[in-house]
Amino acid sequence: MRFYSNRRPPSLPHRTRVLSLVLLGVIMVSCSLTGWAEDPFERPPISYTETESHDPIAELRRQLEQGDQTLAYDPRLGYLPALLKALDIEADSQMLVFSKTSFQQRRIAPDRPRALYFNDTVYVGYVKGGDVLEISAVDPQLGAVFYSLEQREQPHPAFVRHTHECLQCHASSLTDSVPGHLVRSVYPDSDGFPLYRGGTFRTDHSSPLAERWGGWYVTGTHGAQRHMGNVTVVDKDEPEQLDREAGANVQELGKRFSHASYLTSHSDIVALMALEHQTRMHNLITSANYTARRALFDQRVINRMLEQPEDQHSPSTLRRVAKAGDRLLKYMLFCDEAPLTDPIAGTSSFAQRFSSQGPQDAQGRSLRQLDLKKRLFKYPCSYLIESEAFAALPPIMKDYVIDRLGKVLTGEDASEDFAHLTDEDRQAIREILTATRPKLVAGWTVAEKELKARVP
Repeated sequence: MRFYSNRRPPSLPHRTRVLSLVLLGVIMVSCSLTGWAEDPFERPPISYTETESHDPIAELRRQLEQGDQTLAYDPRLGYLPALLKALDIEADSQMLVFSKTSFQQRRIAPDRPRALYFNDTVYVGYVKGGDVLEISAVDPQLGAVFYSLEQREQPHPAFVRHTHECLQCHASSLTDSVPGHLVRSVYPDSDGFPLYRGGTFRTDHSSPLAERWGGWYVTGTHGAQRHMGNVTVVDKDEPEQLDREAGANVQELGKRFSHASYLTSHSDIVALMALEHQTRMHNLITSANYTARRALFDQRVINRMLEQPEDQHSPSTLRRVAKAGDRLLKYMLFCDEAPLTDPIAGTSSFAQRFSSQGPQDAQGRSLRQLDLKKRLFKYPCSYLIESEAFAALPPIMKDYVIDRLGKVLTGEDASEDFAHLTDEDRQAIREILTATRPKLVAGWTVAEKELKARVP
């Protein structure tokens, strides 16, 4: 890909004046079309609300409308079992959150938690006695797309897409400023209300366990490590004085609430850890996608006004791509992962099933293999590099990330950010990706041959 033109730039004073006028024109046109207060992703080239989604729920909705798919109604759980089956989401992914952090909060409490289920592309929320199922799905171009499905039996169950009402919470700095997913840890009182005076924590794989899972049930063992799950605040004036010991190493929840209205009795610690990594990774992929598309959109406007080649990329455009690409790469390689000091073990079949999904190389290795002793994954590179959302990144962004990833894994990029990766880690990740995603990393073969040719 050609990033720079050989065309000689105009003199600096003239170029500065022209660029200033061009940028002012771009801003004025943008504001006249959309208004100052509108979210950036509602403007071209993203146009989030106006763009038709192509996520798994959109596809399922099309199948329902055409009669190619049906959803059976369960008298106890509504459409939940049928929906999970249609989306290929397993019950062992169940996690239970009892804090009132959903719009159906009046039906949520420690004795009736909300259940969440997920796979790589869809998240489903179920509330006992709730009016709707809450759903967010991953669109390769739009990021998180939000839906509800009414929990009453009807001849033709239909999904409703939601935008502004969901984006109030799911499009902020907590979701990397894109429509995204969010896992939060709070200090809950005995009714499940978050005590915001104690603060909240956005949770991902960089979070210390001591800040995770406030307002969640957690089943599994984790040794001497402590988290915020399974307990409520006793003294509302001092919410930070949470009795973490009482919530530690809980393996069953029978005394806390009735399991009869849920698919399983688990809120598996390993499923929670996978969820936390995955949600932020999705957001960063979306952020990288949006950044590249906006940068190219702006660049095309400037190129036309300056009568420059359509595909010319300015240093500013390349810097925007590099900044978002570096954020994605560092998270993808677990640069800031909080280390585990004791082994983690779940209570359901989630860990075994998740690890077996592949794809695997000839040695049976995959990016989904869990470690759970010192870190989450055995090979610290996100399995979402294999996702449709990553594949849909604009070429300028995907090429940048993959090129730099290759340099990190060969050791050519030895920057301090990646010092946590051992030589064995780098080699294993490189071999797994070369075997399982050869087209994605095709450029590495050429690069490695050139690198070896330079070695005496």
